[in-house]
Amino acid sequence: MKVWVNGTFDVLHIGHIRLLEYAHFFGDVRVGVDTDERISNMKGKDRPFNTLSRRIEFLEALKYVNDVVYFGTDEELSQKIKEYDPDIMVIGDDYKNKRIIGSEFPKKIVYFERVDDLSTTKILKYSK
Repeated sequence: MKVWVNGTFDVLHIGHIRLLEYAHFFGDVRVGVDTDERISNMKGKDRPFNTLSRRIEFLEALKYVNDVVYFGTDEELSQKIKEYDPDIMVIGDDYKNKRIIGSEFPKKIVYFERVDDLSTTKILKYSK
């Protein structure tokens, strides 16, 4: 089965690892990663903490990830998901009842429960 996961994956933490491990349980995992410009526009000029090339390298090094692609717009994200034609999309449960870009393409959406309320934004905030 083909599995799609996407996000910024700016500072990898145990929540990311468990999300990707969970996704890998279903099949081959392709991760879509936001470009640096997209992250800066969404989260502020001090983000991302790690460049796109580093984030891709981190993700490709994980045994739970089979492939990594990147996108810079909602349209690109939607197109990448459509092209991949996933059987399953794994999404964080904080996106329940929210618009999910590309949700019309997978056969099934599976939600993953956030681990210990972890987020990159909180990690960076408290590390200062």
